[in-house]
Order: sequence, then structure tokens, then C-alpha cells
Amino acid sequence: MKMVIAFPGQGSQRVGMLGELAAAHRQVEETFAEASQVLGYDLWQLARAGPESELNSTQRTQPAMLAAGVAVWRVWCASTEIAPKAMAGHSLGEYTALVCAGALSFETAVSLVAERGRLMQEAVPAGQGAIAAVLGLDDQQVAEACHSAGQGEHVSAVNFNAPGQVVIAGQAGAVTRAIELARLAGAKRAIRLPLSVPVHCELMRGAAEQFATPLDQIRLSRPEPPVLHNVDVEFHDRPDDIRTALREQIYRPVRWTETVQRLISEGAEIFLELGPGKVLTGLARRIHRGVSALSVDDPASLEAALSHLKERT
Repeated sequence: MKMVIAFPGQGSQRVGMLGELAAAHRQVEETFAEASQVLGYDLWQLARAGPESELNSTQRTQPAMLAAGVAVWRVWCASTEIAPKAMAGHSLGEYTALVCAGALSFETAVSLVAERGRLMQEAVPAGQGAIAAVLGLDDQQVAEACHSAGQGEHVSAVNFNAPGQVVIAGQAGAVTRAIELARLAGAKRAIRLPLSVPVHCELMRGAAEQFATPLDQIRLSRPEPPVLHNVDVEFHDRPDDIRTALREQIYRPVRWTETVQRLISEGAEIFLELGPGKVLTGLARRIHRGVSALSVDDPASLEAALSHLKERT
């Protein structure tokens, strides 16, 4: 049996996340306390009680989701010796994977993603960027809609999440035009998402260039188990290659469909999502109907995952 672990990224956060798991496992609050020491504010209070608008601010969301994923991983490790053969993370979740694979210290990662969030938040003034989800079109149709919608502005496909499920981002006017063109092309749904930062597109290149400086200052080790990166769908173990992948990830698309397909081609039989929500679990099932996909974010789902794995071994 080969199990792989994936960590969710921005968008899976919610006020009150991991509350039940925290009541049963001390590792959750301990992990958030460590992050709070780095950040200088109470991250657990924010995650537990909000306000939602602040939790959804990119520079707050990123440390919160990192801490949430690491916390669930620590609970997992305290509950079983069953270890993954590989790890991955959706966008921001890649930092969680690197921490849990021993390539990056948690304290360093908290500081790093807070800076990542700040640079991304400041890269495009509020209201000038937009993001939208397009459902029911193939990748080429989405690309064509974006190309036609540009008209001197930027819009592109930025998250290839599953077949028929693509996220686009760019300047607000171009995104609005792309939504209309996608609907005309037969999209089941094409809707703006409640995010103002146009992540993973060319508008983020400046943020990525600034982010190179803090990236160059961190210490990285070889991840064990290996971590599969979104930007090029490759495993990297050299620090410089990991830095390049993390920098380019900011302005290049998340190739999640290919990421899951690569993990399955490497022999993955069980796909386990650790962190708030079940977004990646649902995507894995859409990408490959035969994969056994599970999520853990509360005591009940933890017990269900452990029971499933025991049955498979």
C-alpha cells in the first residue's frame, strides 16, 4: 500500500477550523502557539473566532493554513506510525508539505509565508485584480476565452484543479470579459471568487522577484518523504531547485490535475488530505475515480482514516 499526503492551500480556511480536533489533541493549539510567537499576534484566536474578514486577508490566511496543516500532521504522527511515500500541497500547501517532510523549519516557514502573503497582497491594488472559477469547459476552451478577453489587459488560467474545473485570474475587466466568453462557450458555471489577489498569474511576477530575497536567506534540507511541486510537477531535493519552484509558483499556474496524476503514476493507492476542509479530496476523486481519497480535520475523520488504512495493510 502506498499512501501520499496532500495539504490544502488558501481558500480552505474557515473561522472555527480544527476546533474539535484541538479539543481532543493538544498538538493543534501548541502548533498555533508556536506560529503566534513568530507572528506577534494570536493566530489561534484568529482561526477560532475571526473576524472572518481578517482571517481571509491573504497575509493572515497563509500562516493560518500553514499552521493548520502542520498541526494535523503532528496529530497524525502522534496517532500512527503509518508514513506517506510522498507529499504535495496545493499552492501554499507546498510550504506545509516541505515543513512536514523536514525540509524547512516551521518557524522559518511561518515567517516566510507571512511575507509571501504581504507581497502578494501589495502586488496589485485592491479592486484591480480578480479571480474566477470556470466549470464545465476543457483547458483549451478556457485558454481561448482568456486570450479573447485580454484586449490589452491580462487574464489567464491559473489553477488546473481537475478536468472541467479551472480557475482564471488577472485584471478585473479582463476577468469579467473572460467569464462572459466562458458562459457563451457553454461553461456550466463561471463565477468570480471572493478574492482580490490575482494569484499565480503574470501580475504576480513582481511579488515573486521581491520574494527571491527572503527565499535566498532560508535554510532548506532534502525533503523526506519527497515533495512533488505544482509548478513543474517534479520532485526536487536540491535547495536551489526548491527555491526556484517556490518563487516561480507565485506567478505560474498550479498544475494540480497533473500533480495528482503523477502521484498515482508513481504508485499512490491512497490519497490523504490533512487540513481544513475536503477540497483536495474531492478533486482527487474527480481526477482519478479509482483512487481512495480521504481527509482529516476532526477526530471522526482521523479515526475513519486510521481504520481505512489498517484495513488496507
